[in-house]
Amino acid sequence: MELLVDLHVHSHYSRATSRNCTIEGLYFWGKLKGINVIGTGDFTHPEWFQEFRDKLTPVEGGLFELRKEIADEIDRTLPASVRSNLIRFVPSVEIATIYKKGERVRKLHQLIIMPSFEAVSRLNAQLERVGNLKADGRPILGLDSYELLRFALEADKDTLYIPAHIWTPWFGLFGSKSGFDTLTEAYEDLAPEVHAIETGLSSDPAMNWRLKQLDGLAITSNSDAHSPQKLGREATIVNTNLTYVDVIGAIRTNDRRLAGTIEFFPEEGKYHYDGHRACGVKFSPKETKAHDGICPVCHKPLVVGVDYRVDELADRAIEDEKPSKTVEYIVPLTEVVAELHGTKSTSGKAVVAEYDKLIANLGDEFSILRKLPLDTIREYSPQVALAVERIRTDKVHKEAGYDGVYGTIKVFKDAAERAETLNQLSLL
Repeated sequence: MELLVDLHVHSHYSRATSRNCTIEGLYFWGKLKGINVIGTGDFTHPEWFQEFRDKLTPVEGGLFELRKEIADEIDRTLPASVRSNLIRFVPSVEIATIYKKGERVRKLHQLIIMPSFEAVSRLNAQLERVGNLKADGRPILGLDSYELLRFALEADKDTLYIPAHIWTPWFGLFGSKSGFDTLTEAYEDLAPEVHAIETGLSSDPAMNWRLKQLDGLAITSNSDAHSPQKLGREATIVNTNLTYVDVIGAIRTNDRRLAGTIEFFPEEGKYHYDGHRACGVKFSPKETKAHDGICPVCHKPLVVGVDYRVDELADRAIEDEKPSKTVEYIVPLTEVVAELHGTKSTSGKAVVAEYDKLIANLGDEFSILRKLPLDTIREYSPQVALAVERIRTDKVHKEAGYDGVYGTIKVFKDAAERAETLNQLSLL
């Protein structure tokens, strides 16, 4: 069966997260989105570990479900169209490591997925000797990432370790500010134990396929959600049975069961282009090279983004043959509705009401964005059908993000085109 997987999320114990990042909140929004396997996030935090351990029960080999009495109560608040959506959880955490290696300070984020609460307890016991796990849901440890990988595998050989958002300038494996140029440089003799990477919002599979050193590794995408509403900004698609061995095995082996990923348009990521936010300078890689990497306003080095860094390390042309994996691009449905309403806010009453009606009438968000026939959507809303069609066919307008500023993806070029197009639809 096709399963949608989002392994990189956070709890309300992480900094800058919503108080609604609870197991109940993840379950509720997972059903609205149409995600089947969700990471718990933050399993190193003792209070969060206890909280989700109390609310989850083990089911099919290594996965967990919300206790029935809690799930039933939430289901009663959901539209009938999504109540039957199946959701399982898997223990996961993002860990930040800051350390010196090769005469440089490294700052890496990594995602760890484990098959049992017992395995989590073993790893947590080891990491408690390294740093304070209570300070943040995403702990910051003065530990070489090589050692973190070793500890994780010693805790359980079936652990999946994924370098997170590998191109992010400040915290990615290949980041321009504190990363490495090769996997081997970072993980030495344990490099073969890294079976997957995470694209991050500012890159897509095509960009990662340009590196021969990533050949054979699974390319995964996840949301890095700091609120449950952000679940599924990106996700991984697997076609397999609903067990830890099958779902995580599909990623570990990168075989045909790993069908592909669901992506942000990478331009929407906040580190796609280069620049200085404070100076209002945004450059494409070509412009950065023309300025020798120096900001023309403050005359300091630019923050080099993902597009530039990929080109710097790539040893394949963009046009080279690509693996036969599915890559689907989406724009979150709330952003679509907000644009149709002529507002930037995705939390206004009119936008939220329209989103709720779409889910109630058409089903979960991923079904609407990915698979529902356009004619079916058109019967309910010709405007939404037009927007979805443009997204599915990559006929959108892209403004790249840079230096921590999100980019924008728009269905309409500007307000005038929006007004004219919607007016024509209403006449029809």
